Amino acid sequence: MKKWTVLPCILLTAAIAAAQASSPVPAGTALMVKLETTLATFSNKAGDPFRGQLTQAVQLNGKTIIPAGTVVEGRVTKIAEPRRISGRPTIGILPETLVLPNGERFSVDATLIDTNAGRDTDVNQEGEFKGPGHDRRDQLETGGGAAGGMLIGGLIGGPPGVVVGGVVGAGSTGVHWLSKHRSATLMAGTTLTIELNRPLAMAPVVASNGQ
Repeated sequence: MKKWTVLPCILLTAAIAAAQASSPVPAGTALMVKLETTLATFSNKAGDPFRGQLTQAVQLNGKTIIPAGTVVEGRVTKIAEPRRISGRPTIGILPETLVLPNGERFSVDATLIDTNAGRDTDVNQEGEFKGPGHDRRDQLETGGGAAGGMLIGGLIGGPPGVVVGGVVGAGSTGVHWLSKHRSATLMAGTTLTIELNRPLAMAPVVASNGQ
């Protein structure tokens, strides 16, 4: 084979390899992030920063694109701690930046889709973490308030007093509910599942420490 035909082949191979190496991380890729900042509805406000670290490397075409240990930085977008019985406390977060171990920074468009924060919590379609709402403890308090009122009413006024006492007891418990704050907490160490909304163009980096 002549030299002038070998050179274009080498260049073509190099171009294909470079294109594969610089392929963007696809939208929909999940990033597993260990939260390093405790976030709570009773102590944080919109605009507060948060950070975490990737616990699993992201690979593409057999190459590590985002190594484990990459830092995810972002900010709190919403804090809600409702007083209503039916309300659920809310923490909204926005991942904004990936910081690779070598210091390179990349803007990221991603949304929280899940956590391992425990029972009675979830993440809505807007990527907001929802804490516990109306729970069994409230039901017990309601029943206890109504039953206590009925007992006292019955002792004082007989059968009519039972009805009045129950209403008063339930009413006082309802007032207690309405004045009660619902709080939610994302503890440091919580695993967040964050999903890319758009492809993320990154060159592959060399993983360290076997990651």
